[in-house]
Amino acid sequence: MLPDLGVCPSLAKGGGPGCASACFRRRVQATACLVGAGLLLAFLGALGCAGRAPGLSMAEGDTLLSVDYEIFGKVQGVFFRKYTQAEGKKLGLVGWVQNTDRGTVQGQLQGPISKVRHMQEWLETRGSPKSHIDKANFNNEKVILKLDYSDFQIVK
Repeated sequence: MLPDLGVCPSLAKGGGPGCASACFRRRVQATACLVGAGLLLAFLGALGCAGRAPGLSMAEGDTLLSVDYEIFGKVQGVFFRKYTQAEGKKLGLVGWVQNTDRGTVQGQLQGPISKVRHMQEWLETRGSPKSHIDKANFNNEKVILKLDYSDFQIVK
């Protein structure tokens, strides 16, 4: 807990010069503590480790995540790519989605961690209304410094 930086109580009650120097030392210690905390937060933010309030945008220092995915089940011919693109855009994510020759859908998601996690859950449990998801694989997950895409695209 930081000391009170207000008027020195003893000095306000007529305390002597010794009290003033003690108050000054407390102010210097508190200031150093605040500066140290600020430096620590800046350092952790640069590493992508700082905690943040829910709902912060990428511009406010949200850690960015990239993850590849492949979805198995009845996911072709049921507008899965179109719904995936719409959900990704709704969440503010970027990346891509495409059908594979194996009857799966694959792609990549990029954006704030909380939004990527939400999209992963959507891919695993919901998908398009007529789809049936058997399994969702996520791999190559990594923290990134900047987005590689500017939009969420359907790849033909």
